Amino acid sequence: MTDSDDTPALSESELSALHEAELGTEWIRRAHGSLVEVHHATGHAMDHLHDAEATLREAGHTNLADQLRNELLPSGAIEDRWTYDLLETFESGILEDVADYERRVRGKLADGERHITERRQEREWKRRASREGNQN
Repeated sequence: MTDSDDTPALSESELSALHEAELGTEWIRRAHGSLVEVHHATGHAMDHLHDAEATLREAGHTNLADQLRNELLPSGAIEDRWTYDLLETFESGILEDVADYERRVRGKLADGERHITERRQEREWKRRASREGNQN
């Protein structure tokens, strides 16, 4: 069943819950993007440190070069985990779980439709502009 503007008929509580689930999913996706940035930034940093190892070795600072090679370059970003591992764990864990959950909520409450709140807001603002704009 739909309401007068072709969006699914939902109670205010259902509409609010659906909107919050969508927003939660969007924020998880933003967190994912931040993790991708951390992954890339860490990779670039490690590339520079790798270059520093060679330069230090050429300049005769073997001990400093060895420390980079043996301790810093092979170490993980967090404990022993590299950023790609953290990213993959996030993607196959909470990102996938939250996205699946939000799809189920949308399927049950809104026939799979997305952004119901925003669609209604768009229609209302367009109606208001048309109605009030014609009065001027």
